[in-house]
Amino acid sequence: MSGLNPIVQEFFDEASNTFSYVVSDPSSKHCAIIDSVLDYDAASASTQTIHADQIIDYVRREGLSVQWILETHVHADHLTASQYLKAQLGGKIAMSQKIAIVQDTFSAIYDLDVNYFHEQQSFDYLFADHERFQIGDLQAYNIPTAGHTPACLSYVIGDAVFVGDTLFMPDYGTARCDFPKGSAEVLYDSIQRLYALPDATRVFLCHDYKPAGRAHYVCETSIKTQKNSNIHLQVDTPKAQFVAMRQQRDASLRMPKLIIPAIQINMDAGKFPTPAANGMRYLKLPFNYFKG
Repeated sequence: MSGLNPIVQEFFDEASNTFSYVVSDPSSKHCAIIDSVLDYDAASASTQTIHADQIIDYVRREGLSVQWILETHVHADHLTASQYLKAQLGGKIAMSQKIAIVQDTFSAIYDLDVNYFHEQQSFDYLFADHERFQIGDLQAYNIPTAGHTPACLSYVIGDAVFVGDTLFMPDYGTARCDFPKGSAEVLYDSIQRLYALPDATRVFLCHDYKPAGRAHYVCETSIKTQKNSNIHLQVDTPKAQFVAMRQQRDASLRMPKLIIPAIQINMDAGKFPTPAANGMRYLKLPFNYFKG
């Protein structure tokens, strides 16, 4: 059996400020890929695999075997590379079983056939809340951390937790909650579950936005540091205070630049739309639905 500590290798996409991870068991060489990025150019609606290929190169160079391709949630700021990575490396694409809430909600917004998702779920595996699983010999489980979206999960793997968009670096705060089915009240409760983890738990973030005064992007902090220093939510912050702050802040935020294509692709496990009669693939644009 391996020790408690996984090997964590980060990969950063500065265009979307996203960190992806390869989390591996040093004894078995099994690994999971978390929150991958497919490069997308909005002006031309074209994709590339530059960042995904960096992950593939690392996995092959280290002699790793991909067991899981994990999503912490349906991302609104980048497209997932999960299908491309699965085709190249194998592994099961997985996320929360509450993806059904997201699929139902956005099928209505995009006027998609919701029965498509009900009849042929595109994710290979859907986790129940708090479900335990393994990466090689590493013990892992999920913590439901809804609020940013209703289907957010944080993955605890050994002494590390991968928190998606619940928390950012302490000098930047917490995730927005103004997407459909988001909730600042629920996010507060979710973060309390994270703060119940041991203080020394390594916290790996999905994004960093390098606020003014900080020179470098950072992907890792700790539960203790978050509880003591997060500018939005510390261990003794009252719930009403957090909710009021979050709602006021969210009202001033613009929508992510890639939310229109990202949601459509990501809630379908990274699959592109079915080709039309002319062989082209098309995304829908809900005109005047999202605020600017």
